[in-house]
Amino acid sequence: MNEPKHEEIEPLRGYVAATIHAHWKVFLIQGVFMMILGLFAVALPHISTLAIEIFVGWLFIIGSFFRVLAILRSRTAPGFWWSLLTAMVVIALGLVLIVQPLQGVLTLTLLLAVILVVEGLGAILISFEFRRHLRNWGWVLFSGIVDLVLAYLIWQGWPDTAAWAIGLLVGINMFFFGLALMMTAIAARKMKGDGLI
Repeated sequence: MNEPKHEEIEPLRGYVAATIHAHWKVFLIQGVFMMILGLFAVALPHISTLAIEIFVGWLFIIGSFFRVLAILRSRTAPGFWWSLLTAMVVIALGLVLIVQPLQGVLTLTLLLAVILVVEGLGAILISFEFRRHLRNWGWVLFSGIVDLVLAYLIWQGWPDTAAWAIGLLVGINMFFFGLALMMTAIAARKMKGDGLI
């Protein structure tokens, strides 16, 4: 496969930069909105945890409903009954999350701790690979250690941590995502014709 030529990349890069510059206000508004939502979630982690859990329940139900419709259109496909059964189980799980949100919060918090352990170990292993190629590989290592510490704190305080962990962590994530959007908007507003952010 041929690599794209430098002359082909430059017009595309300029077009992307011009588009970002033209819509910098949208990025700024989105960023501020996400930061406000993130601060709200951090300030009220109990409420945001419950809201996220109910939202996940609805996602399970709606996603599986469309999956059932797709499965019913292909009744002769291999694994039809297993696929249908799986979709029905996910719908039932979504209903449980909505009808009994406190039990759902406990389950989702344990799942979050497992995900943090997996991501933390993955980041630590990746950082050792990066050490050969990058000077700032320590940040990846630090990120992995933070994930493991968070997982440990959630596990040590469980089930009490279930009341706030999801809302707090999602709130922090939303805040920093909003901050990144805002910084992108500020950089895009100052862009000149050089096509660089």
